[in-house]
Amino acid sequence: MQKEDDPRKAHFKKYQNAAGGWGSVRALSSILGRERVLVKGTKVLLQQNKPDGFACVSCSWAKPADPHAFEFCENGAKATAWEITSKRADASLFERHTVRELEGWSDMELEAAGRLTTPLRYEASSDKYVPVAWDDAFDAIAADLRAMEPDGVVFYSSGRASLEASYLYQLMARMYGNNHLPDSSNMCHESTSVALPKSIGVPVGTLTLEDFQHTDCILFFGHNTGTNAPRMLHQLEEVRKRGVPIVTFNPIRERGLEKFVNPQSPLQMATPAHTDVSTQYVRVKVGGDIAALTGMMKWILETDDEKRMNGGERIVDVNFIAEHSQGFEELAAAIRKVNWTDIEKASGVSREELIQAARTYVNAKAVMLMYGMGVTQHREGVQTIHMLTNLLLLRGNIGKPGAGICPIRGHSNVQGQRTVGITEKPELVPMDKLKEQYGFEPPSKKGWNTVEACEAVLAKNVSAFFMLGGNFVRAVPDHRRIEPAWREIPLTVQVLTKLNRSALIHGKKSYLLPCLGRIEIDRQASGPQAVSMEDSTGCMHGSRGQAEPASPELLSEVAIIGQLAKRLLPFNPKVTWQTWMDDYSTIRDAIEITYPKIFKDFNRRMWNPGGFARPMGARTRQWETPNGKANFFPPTCLDADPDMPPPSGDVLRLMTTRGDSQFNTTVYGLSDRFRGVHGTRKVLLMHRADIQQLQLSEGDIVKAISVVPPGEDHIDRSVGGLRIQAFDIPRGCVLGYYPELNPLIPLSHYAKESKVPAVKSVPIRLLRDDR
Repeated sequence: MQKEDDPRKAHFKKYQNAAGGWGSVRALSSILGRERVLVKGTKVLLQQNKPDGFACVSCSWAKPADPHAFEFCENGAKATAWEITSKRADASLFERHTVRELEGWSDMELEAAGRLTTPLRYEASSDKYVPVAWDDAFDAIAADLRAMEPDGVVFYSSGRASLEASYLYQLMARMYGNNHLPDSSNMCHESTSVALPKSIGVPVGTLTLEDFQHTDCILFFGHNTGTNAPRMLHQLEEVRKRGVPIVTFNPIRERGLEKFVNPQSPLQMATPAHTDVSTQYVRVKVGGDIAALTGMMKWILETDDEKRMNGGERIVDVNFIAEHSQGFEELAAAIRKVNWTDIEKASGVSREELIQAARTYVNAKAVMLMYGMGVTQHREGVQTIHMLTNLLLLRGNIGKPGAGICPIRGHSNVQGQRTVGITEKPELVPMDKLKEQYGFEPPSKKGWNTVEACEAVLAKNVSAFFMLGGNFVRAVPDHRRIEPAWREIPLTVQVLTKLNRSALIHGKKSYLLPCLGRIEIDRQASGPQAVSMEDSTGCMHGSRGQAEPASPELLSEVAIIGQLAKRLLPFNPKVTWQTWMDDYSTIRDAIEITYPKIFKDFNRRMWNPGGFARPMGARTRQWETPNGKANFFPPTCLDADPDMPPPSGDVLRLMTTRGDSQFNTTVYGLSDRFRGVHGTRKVLLMHRADIQQLQLSEGDIVKAISVVPPGEDHIDRSVGGLRIQAFDIPRGCVLGYYPELNPLIPLSHYAKESKVPAVKSVPIRLLRDDR
């Protein structure tokens, strides 16, 4: 059991050091010691992200062909130690505790109990999980699912499952009879998957690691690289050595985008030397990115107009625009109408700052643009991504070396799962190919995404919810509505490695199926198996487990899916579940048949150093859009959350975030050293002037109350026991931690078109909480 999170006992100290350095070394030593894997963990980490090793189970940043000696970051090492821990949540844990008792544990305490070791079935009479034989569990789950209408069953997946497991999972769901395949992408980068195909004809980014060698400018929007993709700091260090400018747009200063000490550099570790990362840091308001981009493009267009009238060299790429694009005139007309006063007000940034950023941009010949969920998780997340793409297209910065766009993904294979069919959208899957390959009629009706699946749960239209990894109940918004409704689901099944909140907020029948982790050796009939992943740059990599399994009873995700499918689905001679389970290379052969353009010669190329890149038309200026062009999209507003109450008076705009001791809903510790928070996650970080205006003081304990949409005022969306702390953040904006603040977010507060929960901009009020 971990220490209690008591915000009154927390302390706050501004972090003065760089990202990386001795702080990361100490954090690594601490987590290896706490999980009691100091020797084992050190050995395993040497194989992390290596060509013949295992792919990190944390972020999805690319694996280089020529890796560093230590090709892992602090958070990646924490994730590895968390998975290979010597601690066990075995059957004795559930003998000692009822589910109701375990519900009282924190998220960190639940996962810190250790690895699950045996399949479990919920027993209502004792309110306990009890061991169940694998065959009995599969038989019972399959029997229940066969008795249900397929349209009421959901097959969710987190972003950690391999390409092999994901392919089998989507095939099982579609052969069962539906496209209800929501995944973690619905909660983060679905805005990307909607916006980029319309703009440039691909659903993913266009950059590779090689582009870092050719770029002469990098722009960052809405991403905390030092915590969420720290291995990228190696590439940023290299480009800064070449003098490449990096301009960052973010509401708060994130240490990893300010300065970095490379733990693998003896000079930097032994001296005060460090790398200054961002050459300009633009502090936009929460939701101010559209306005900031509008300002940059306004200056570019006005300057280009002057040069055209005076016979000077144009700064927009007129040849690229004429040959490759459509919609430029509409974009230009819309931006010319916007005045600077409105831009400055909506962005929170001065005209001079935006012009400085625009000058840096136009002085570069090859520009890379990176962005994260600070962009995607707004009401106008899709429009914001169109604006990012507009900026690049103005100067032809897509489809040439050193230039392009890169959405930085979170989960290590969330992008790859989509590539092999995990999607609720049937039009994104080669259904005709699946029909031909496996001799069945794939369902054509659109499935449920994450928000729609939650709506179906609330409407009592879900009869079973199967979770391949993840912590769905904890990750989604509107907890006070979702959790009671979740308990009414007839059947919930979860494939997982550790205990989490979703295992305890269960359906009337519930099964926990513990699986091998990616780092563990996966032995099947044909011998030890390998799996594969796709990284944020669209490259596929092989991954081999290195550690002995936490328990001999554990099955792989592939085996769990295969064993269930054999019992659930009618016999089909074209679907070789047992062969696939025995030898994963045969699954890759099947994937290659379904997706021959992407996965040609899959089994051989997955071991290429650096992986192999999926074909990407936009990289060669082949635009796979309906009109065959790259498309400009004019802005329709300046605020990324235009229909929410503006930050004014007592209404503040909450931005939820992760800490440096966290990966998604997994919390490794109660401190966030980069933001100076120690010993609590129950905190709201605010501008000092906002604290004073609300007649509050640092250290006060408050309750945050969501300013709910009209018609939903009867729903309690509040979180109490939060400590106020002054912080360097724009006026009217507040920073707090995910998932603790998810109860404040209405399910209806999501991005237009993509339905990504708009967790980066939530209107709230604060009341004193004197409990």
